[in-house]
Amino acid sequence: MSEPEPSLHEHEPHGDLSGRLNWLRAGVLGANDGIVSTAGLVVGVAAATTDRGSLLTAGVAGLVAGAVSMALGEYVSVSTQRDAERSLLIKERRELDEQPEQELAELAALYEAKGLSADTAQTVARELTEHDPFAAHVDIELGIDPDALTNPWQAAGSSAVSFVSGALLPLLSILLLPPSLRVPVTFVVVLLALALTGSISARLGGAPGRPAMTRIVIGGAIAMAVTYAIGQLAGVAGI
Repeated sequence: MSEPEPSLHEHEPHGDLSGRLNWLRAGVLGANDGIVSTAGLVVGVAAATTDRGSLLTAGVAGLVAGAVSMALGEYVSVSTQRDAERSLLIKERRELDEQPEQELAELAALYEAKGLSADTAQTVARELTEHDPFAAHVDIELGIDPDALTNPWQAAGSSAVSFVSGALLPLLSILLLPPSLRVPVTFVVVLLALALTGSISARLGGAPGRPAMTRIVIGGAIAMAVTYAIGQLAGVAGI
């Protein structure tokens, strides 16, 4: 009888897997933002006018502005986090150089707090320190991998791409359909897409899928309904 095939992540380090899941979750949420914001924009404009040029201009402008905003926000956020992590790493290396005995005692105490006996914790701390004191400390004390700090440019690019990928769905839907079908079909397409992203994000987070899907679909429907009503009022008023 053949042995079962190992799972894709069976031998993958927890930190690497967690990092990849976080990136994937962020990508799904970015796509969701692109879907909702662009759908609300183009549905509102479609309620006020049937001119394809106006829809294209508004949709592309919203897509570009949203992607830039997402990328800039992610770049600033990740850069701040990276600077803080680098500062902690520099501080830890300095403390290891200036007070190695105190750092050894601190490392042993951390392992003891995790459940090891005092003797075992001291032995583990000493052996790890002899091998690589810096790596030993940043791992258990800071939870940082010095060789895997998040790249702010990569984070910004990923956010922009995920937003654009989501925004293209309502934009193409509203542009390619005849005027009589634009709004209703876009509503349906967007709500189905939101149900999918809600399901994926819930699965990645280990949460029940139905509540996440319900929340995001209702939120998207409300957003489009509100912008559609505003567009109708603006069209009637001739704004």
